[in-house]
Amino acid sequence: MNKAIEETKKWVQKLVIGLNLCPFAKLPFQQDRIRYVVVDSQEEADLIRCVLQEMADLVKQPAARVETTLIIVPNQLGDFADYLDFLAYAEELLEEAELVGILQIASFHPKYQFANTGKGDVENYTNRSPYPMLHLIREESIERALENYPDPEQIPLRNVARLRELGHEGVRDILGE
Repeated sequence: MNKAIEETKKWVQKLVIGLNLCPFAKLPFQQDRIRYVVVDSQEEADLIRCVLQEMADLVKQPAARVETTLIIVPNQLGDFADYLDFLAYAEELLEEAELVGILQIASFHPKYQFANTGKGDVENYTNRSPYPMLHLIREESIERALENYPDPEQIPLRNVARLRELGHEGVRDILGE
């Protein structure tokens, strides 16, 4: 298996599921319904082609086979500002493909930093991943998951509280760093 996929699966299992940062991730992970795609190229054009292809493929696949897709980008977008620029462009691609309301993009990056936080603030780990990633998510899957989840608007606040309680050392222990 590709190293980037292995490290991403470990991150999903240990941090995202292990800390229940996303209460909807466990079942697709256990059922092997997360598609992992690595863009090894250093060419942005290859990444654009991949994003477009994965958007098209995800809407064609039944959710019972592929629930969601993680596009892992180990050789591009290392600078967080460049990543955010590409994320905005990927949102435009979603709109041009007329998939707004069908898919959405969640963002993860090793240097993720929320507005109004410092680079070293532990809460940034809610979106820090081993590699830059674009997470393609089905809107209907989110809607279905939220139907059975009490107070979904509390998820981000709960995640920040959990990470602050753990601190940097606790997060590094979970990740095996």
